[in-house]
Amino acid sequence: MYTTVSKRIGQLAQITALLGGLGLFAVIIVTCVSVAGRALDGLGLGPVPGDIELVEMGIGFAVFSTLPYAQFFRTHARVDLFKPAFGARPNRLLDLIGELLMCALTLGLSWRLWLGMLDKAAYHETTFILQIPLVWGYRAAMAVMVVACLVALFCVLRAIRALFRPDTQTEAQS
Repeated sequence: MYTTVSKRIGQLAQITALLGGLGLFAVIIVTCVSVAGRALDGLGLGPVPGDIELVEMGIGFAVFSTLPYAQFFRTHARVDLFKPAFGARPNRLLDLIGELLMCALTLGLSWRLWLGMLDKAAYHETTFILQIPLVWGYRAAMAVMVVACLVALFCVLRAIRALFRPDTQTEAQS
Protein backbone atom coordinates (compact mmCIF):
# COMPACT_ATOMS: atom_id res chain seq x y z
CA MET A 1 0.00 0.00 0.00
CA TYR A 2 2.83 2.40 0.85
CA THR A 3 4.36 1.96 -2.62
CA THR A 4 1.05 2.75 -4.30
CA VAL A 5 0.52 5.88 -2.18
CA SER A 6 4.11 6.97 -2.84
CA LYS A 7 3.61 6.53 -6.57
CA ARG A 8 0.34 8.50 -6.58
CA ILE A 9 1.77 11.34 -4.48
CA GLY A 10 4.75 11.50 -6.83
CA GLN A 11 2.44 11.64 -9.85
CA LEU A 12 0.42 14.41 -8.23
CA ALA A 13 3.61 16.37 -7.58
CA GLN A 14 4.64 15.90 -11.21
CA ILE A 15 1.25 17.05 -12.49
CA THR A 16 1.40 20.24 -10.45
CA ALA A 17 4.93 20.91 -11.71
CA LEU A 18 3.75 20.40 -15.30
CA LEU A 19 0.85 22.79 -14.73
CA GLY A 20 3.30 25.32 -13.34
CA GLY A 21 5.49 24.81 -16.39
CA LEU A 22 2.52 25.45 -18.66
CA GLY A 23 1.77 28.61 -16.68
CA LEU A 24 5.37 29.70 -17.07
CA PHE A 25 5.22 28.96 -20.79
CA ALA A 26 2.09 31.13 -21.06
CA VAL A 27 3.92 33.93 -19.24
CA ILE A 28 6.80 33.65 -21.72
CA ILE A 29 4.40 33.89 -24.65
CA VAL A 30 2.59 36.92 -23.19
CA THR A 31 5.92 38.62 -22.51
CA CYS A 32 7.27 37.93 -26.01
CA VAL A 33 4.07 39.12 -27.69
CA SER A 34 4.01 42.24 -25.52
CA VAL A 35 7.66 43.08 -26.20
CA ALA A 36 7.17 42.49 -29.92
CA GLY A 37 4.08 44.68 -29.81
CA ARG A 38 6.07 47.46 -28.16
CA ALA A 39 8.80 47.15 -30.78
CA LEU A 40 6.26 47.29 -33.60
CA ASP A 41 4.21 50.08 -32.03
CA GLY A 42 4.69 52.28 -35.11
CA LEU A 43 2.98 49.66 -37.28
CA GLY A 44 -0.27 49.81 -35.38
CA LEU A 45 0.58 47.05 -32.91
CA GLY A 46 1.15 47.57 -29.22
CA PRO A 47 1.88 45.80 -25.97
CA VAL A 48 -0.52 43.29 -24.48
CA PRO A 49 -2.84 45.24 -22.16
CA GLY A 50 -2.24 44.19 -18.55
CA ASP A 51 0.83 42.15 -19.42
CA ILE A 52 2.45 42.89 -16.06
CA GLU A 53 -0.65 41.71 -14.21
CA LEU A 54 -0.73 38.48 -16.19
CA VAL A 55 2.99 37.89 -15.63
CA GLU A 56 2.65 38.48 -11.87
CA MET A 57 -0.18 35.98 -11.53
CA GLY A 58 1.47 33.42 -13.83
CA ILE A 59 4.84 33.56 -12.11
CA GLY A 60 3.21 33.25 -8.69
CA PHE A 61 1.34 30.16 -9.82
CA ALA A 62 4.46 28.67 -11.41
CA VAL A 63 6.49 29.13 -8.22
CA PHE A 64 3.83 27.57 -6.00
CA SER A 65 3.43 24.72 -8.50
CA THR A 66 7.03 23.61 -8.13
CA LEU A 67 6.89 23.22 -4.35
CA PRO A 68 5.27 19.75 -4.28
CA TYR A 69 7.69 18.41 -6.89
CA ALA A 70 10.75 19.81 -5.13
CA GLN A 71 9.56 18.40 -1.81
CA PHE A 72 8.73 14.92 -3.04
CA PHE A 73 11.83 14.42 -5.18
CA ARG A 74 14.13 16.16 -2.66
CA THR A 75 15.34 18.80 -5.09
CA HIS A 76 15.21 21.74 -2.69
CA ALA A 77 18.58 23.38 -2.10
CA ARG A 78 20.31 21.68 0.81
CA VAL A 79 23.40 22.35 2.83
CA ASP A 80 24.79 19.01 3.94
CA LEU A 81 27.67 20.16 6.10
CA PHE A 82 27.32 17.45 8.71
CA LYS A 83 26.04 14.53 6.64
CA PRO A 84 29.48 13.15 5.70
CA ALA A 85 30.56 13.17 9.35
CA PHE A 86 27.61 11.10 10.57
CA GLY A 87 26.50 7.56 9.90
CA ALA A 88 23.38 6.42 8.12
CA ARG A 89 21.00 6.55 11.11
CA PRO A 90 21.88 10.10 12.23
CA ASN A 91 21.53 11.20 8.60
CA ARG A 92 18.07 9.68 8.43
CA LEU A 93 17.23 11.54 11.65
CA LEU A 94 18.48 14.78 10.06
CA ASP A 95 16.32 14.02 7.04
CA LEU A 96 13.30 13.59 9.31
CA ILE A 97 14.02 16.91 11.04
CA GLY A 98 14.32 18.60 7.66
CA GLU A 99 11.06 17.07 6.46
CA LEU A 100 9.30 18.19 9.66
CA LEU A 101 10.59 21.74 9.17
CA MET A 102 9.53 21.79 5.52
CA CYS A 103 6.11 20.41 6.48
CA ALA A 104 5.68 23.12 9.13
CA LEU A 105 6.75 25.77 6.62
CA THR A 106 4.35 24.44 3.97
CA LEU A 107 1.44 24.27 6.39
CA GLY A 108 2.20 27.77 7.71
CA LEU A 109 2.48 29.20 4.23
CA SER A 110 -0.79 27.54 3.25
CA TRP A 111 -2.54 28.93 6.30
CA ARG A 112 -1.39 32.48 5.54
CA LEU A 113 -2.27 32.08 1.86
CA TRP A 114 -5.74 30.91 2.90
CA LEU A 115 -6.23 34.00 5.06
CA GLY A 116 -5.02 36.24 2.22
CA MET A 117 -7.40 34.52 -0.18
CA LEU A 118 -10.33 35.12 2.17
CA ASP A 119 -9.32 38.77 2.47
CA LYS A 120 -9.10 39.28 -1.31
CA ALA A 121 -12.48 37.58 -1.74
CA ALA A 122 -14.14 39.69 0.97
CA TYR A 123 -12.97 43.00 -0.50
CA HIS A 124 -13.42 42.04 -4.18
CA GLU A 125 -10.00 43.44 -5.10
CA THR A 126 -9.11 43.38 -8.80
CA THR A 127 -6.07 44.10 -10.91
CA PHE A 128 -5.78 47.68 -12.11
CA ILE A 129 -5.90 47.30 -15.89
CA LEU A 130 -7.70 44.03 -16.66
CA GLN A 131 -9.91 44.06 -13.55
CA ILE A 132 -9.16 40.39 -12.88
CA PRO A 133 -10.29 39.46 -9.37
CA LEU A 134 -7.14 38.90 -7.28
CA VAL A 135 -8.84 36.03 -5.52
CA TRP A 136 -8.46 33.96 -8.71
CA GLY A 137 -4.68 33.93 -8.35
CA TYR A 138 -4.98 33.09 -4.67
CA ARG A 139 -7.35 30.22 -5.43
CA ALA A 140 -5.01 28.77 -8.02
CA ALA A 141 -2.08 29.01 -5.60
CA MET A 142 -4.17 27.54 -2.79
CA ALA A 143 -5.13 24.53 -4.92
CA VAL A 144 -1.45 23.80 -5.50
CA MET A 145 -0.64 24.39 -1.83
CA VAL A 146 -3.18 21.74 -0.85
CA VAL A 147 -1.13 19.33 -2.96
CA ALA A 148 2.06 20.69 -1.37
CA CYS A 149 0.64 20.00 2.11
CA LEU A 150 -0.26 16.43 1.15
CA VAL A 151 3.21 15.91 -0.29
CA ALA A 152 4.90 17.43 2.78
CA LEU A 153 2.90 15.21 5.14
CA PHE A 154 3.75 12.16 3.03
CA CYS A 155 7.44 13.11 3.06
CA VAL A 156 7.39 13.19 6.86
CA LEU A 157 5.84 9.72 6.82
CA ARG A 158 8.49 8.60 4.32
CA ALA A 159 11.29 9.93 6.54
CA ILE A 160 9.83 8.24 9.64
CA ARG A 161 9.57 5.00 7.71
CA ALA A 162 13.17 5.32 6.50
CA LEU A 163 14.34 5.98 10.06
CA PHE A 164 12.77 2.81 11.41
CA ARG A 165 12.98 0.67 8.26
CA PRO A 166 16.23 1.69 6.56
CA ASP A 167 15.91 -1.06 3.94
CA THR A 168 12.90 0.79 2.43
CA GLN A 169 14.63 4.14 1.89
CA THR A 170 15.48 3.57 -1.78
CA GLU A 171 12.01 2.15 -2.48
CA ALA A 172 10.42 5.50 -1.55
CA GLN A 173 12.41 7.41 -4.16
CA SER A 174 11.51 5.23 -7.14
